Amino acid sequence: MKVIILGSGTSHGIPVVGCSCQVCTSEDERDRRMRSSVYIEGSGGEKILIDAGPEFRLQALRADIRSLDAIFLTHAHADHLHGLDDVRPLSWNKPLPVYGNGQTIAEMRERFSYIWRETQQGGGKPKLIPQVIDGPDSPGPVQIGGLTITPAPVKHGNLDILGWEVSDSPHEGARRIFLYLTDTSAISPSEMTRLSGGDHWQNRVIVIGGLRMRPHETHFTFEQALNTALGLDARKIYLTHICHEHSHREIDDFCRNFRKLKVPAGNNIEIHPAWDGLELKL
Repeated sequence: MKVIILGSGTSHGIPVVGCSCQVCTSEDERDRRMRSSVYIEGSGGEKILIDAGPEFRLQALRADIRSLDAIFLTHAHADHLHGLDDVRPLSWNKPLPVYGNGQTIAEMRERFSYIWRETQQGGGKPKLIPQVIDGPDSPGPVQIGGLTITPAPVKHGNLDILGWEVSDSPHEGARRIFLYLTDTSAISPSEMTRLSGGDHWQNRVIVIGGLRMRPHETHFTFEQALNTALGLDARKIYLTHICHEHSHREIDDFCRNFRKLKVPAGNNIEIHPAWDGLELKL
């Protein structure tokens, strides 16, 4: 399974419009953060997208995305949804199912209402099939070829949103697991137990939202995110959905110091900030 971090920034993106801070003017390419999204390829050639932010067109060109089998949404905030129209070329050959919880799918249908009503010819529009993941007729875990995609209910402030757990079962070797938890501020104890890596921790990678060092009402801090990820068991942990208060180098130093304090000696867990274009192979 291959994962590409298409974007690792918060809702403003970095550089922030009109900002001349040290991070927004940095020459380090890792400090240029588009809105958060990931692209995943399974060992059988399956291709899925988690979230479609405003820069999706640019992200898709950079990552050379040429087809998709499905889209999975965490929630309907603009920085995770408003690039949806740019999947048009990827839905010409077949309609794309779009999975999310009930509130997310309802908001998607409202904001992109032209997709489901008769409009004039010309210009085109994406061909999408909305799929509610949490209703009485919910499909539950979604199977896309050899990929199993399971929703992970979490809190984003008072909002109920979804993380996504993606597992790949290749013909040979152990199961690979990728857990994506952006925009998270709390996870219930029962969900923490369900999501814990257990025997699969060595084949498990977690990408989790950590906005900044200072507290925030609707997002984990770096420390909260990393403490939560350690409780979920993984071989590698990456922070995403990062604001412009800290450079990549500063966050990398934070992760290094956190690891020294919290991870027992001899444990080979890796902890890093993500960056746009980072490619992970599980």
